[in-house]
Amino acid sequence: MSSIDDLFAQYGPAYRWLSTGTVMVAAVAVVLSTTIVNVAIPDVMGTFGISQVQAQWISTGFLAAMTATMLLTDWADKNFGLRASMTAALAVFMCGSILGGIAPNENVLTIARVIQGAAAGLVQPLAMVLLFQVFPRDRRGAAMGIYGIGVVLAPALGPWIGGILIDSFNWHYVFFLGVPFAIIGIILSNLFLPTRARTGPRGRFDWTGMAILCVFLAMLLNGLTNAEREGWTSDSILLQFAIATASACLFVWWERHSRKPMLDLELFAHLPFAAASLVAFVLGAGLYGSTYLVPLFVQTIQGFPPTEAGLLLMPSGAILVLIFPIAGRLSDRLPAGLLIGGGMFVFAWSAYLTSAADVDTTFWTFAWWTVLSRIGLGFVFPSLTAASVRVLPQELVGQGSGAVNFVRQLGGAFGVNLLAILVERRETFHAGAFTATQTDANSTTMDLLAKVAGMMKIAGLPDFQQVPAATLYLGRSISIQAQTLAFQDGFLVVMAVFLIALVPTWMLHRAQKNIGKQIAKSS
Repeated sequence: MSSIDDLFAQYGPAYRWLSTGTVMVAAVAVVLSTTIVNVAIPDVMGTFGISQVQAQWISTGFLAAMTATMLLTDWADKNFGLRASMTAALAVFMCGSILGGIAPNENVLTIARVIQGAAAGLVQPLAMVLLFQVFPRDRRGAAMGIYGIGVVLAPALGPWIGGILIDSFNWHYVFFLGVPFAIIGIILSNLFLPTRARTGPRGRFDWTGMAILCVFLAMLLNGLTNAEREGWTSDSILLQFAIATASACLFVWWERHSRKPMLDLELFAHLPFAAASLVAFVLGAGLYGSTYLVPLFVQTIQGFPPTEAGLLLMPSGAILVLIFPIAGRLSDRLPAGLLIGGGMFVFAWSAYLTSAADVDTTFWTFAWWTVLSRIGLGFVFPSLTAASVRVLPQELVGQGSGAVNFVRQLGGAFGVNLLAILVERRETFHAGAFTATQTDANSTTMDLLAKVAGMMKIAGLPDFQQVPAATLYLGRSISIQAQTLAFQDGFLVVMAVFLIALVPTWMLHRAQKNIGKQIAKSS
């Protein structure tokens, strides 16, 4: 048995940083896999012959599974302890990574991503539980700032490393990248994480609630994914939406009446926690959605190779190393609402600037926009994470940690899914609008066709192929322009989402001020 007290007695004050380093390595293993596959999506689409909406399940399946299992955190900690839970989660994650690396088709690849996501869903909340146990209240923001370096630096470095692996080998190798970190994480967990604190029989888990939640996520996300292809009013899509709605209602009813609820809905009776959860949902939707869009845009529109697309996120990772510790310390001294609101506004500004991206946007312009977004994120993450559970009593920290991560990942799953659908729909809309204007009466179009046909003639193309080649060029130009405008619409939606999030941020700020006044009066 190694309790936290035993480990402090063994390692002294340094144990705080040994444990922080341990959970950071574990988080890096799983967070790498959250976004690293984004640079591989075009190659996966080509290998398996699938559409962009089908391919987004590689990201959405991971996020959906991660979302569901985050609610296992409190039960796993109380019944098995942090050490056993973290070790098991990392071992399962490794199995999913290896399966993804050898996947022969898109179905096996999606299953592998679901396995990875299910394991990853435990790791980040467990890390938060540990940090809140080993750090005093007035140092938790700083701890989250240090821990957050690994959590956010990994997605910045991952796509670049993944791009190198794809260019040097193939996309299968990106799935193996998290395995070494998982192995190191298992070793460190068995050295520095505490064992189960409680004695006696283990409590039962709310498997019924988990099953209902999985049905809800699967039906809703699958319905959204296939609605564009099958029709939003088709019988199968409407049935999936109906099942999802019924499952959501049943889940709320079950959790309110279960003796051992997986998600204690009383958490949301705490207004600051409820407001923080709403902000977390919006943050997840905007963050994961934008992280999905940027590598896809620069590869499909600008023709960046995977390595260069991944390298685009490197400067933002470097700036986060500087921002996170500062933001963490500030979150212990300044109102969380101010830091979160400022960070959300900066992220929204970055999304607005990115909405002007086109085929001529330079690498460093894109990199600056990404850096700006991560500066905003750097101020949001430590403050939001600490503020969400700081208002809860100690016995609810485990539940609160899992719940706020659950809400953020739920937003991420919906963000990726809905943005993929939006981009596809807007591309179809813009392509149709452009095509409708390409008639014999359009002098600009006819001049372009004539010039291109003339260039083809100079190049030596036979007469009967010159006009079809010019028409093909026109079609390709329309397609690229339609895709560009569709991505621009996507970035504008991200901007709007973050601006809307300022409303619950203000609610969180007001609620925390009221709590502070109550504490001051009682003392």
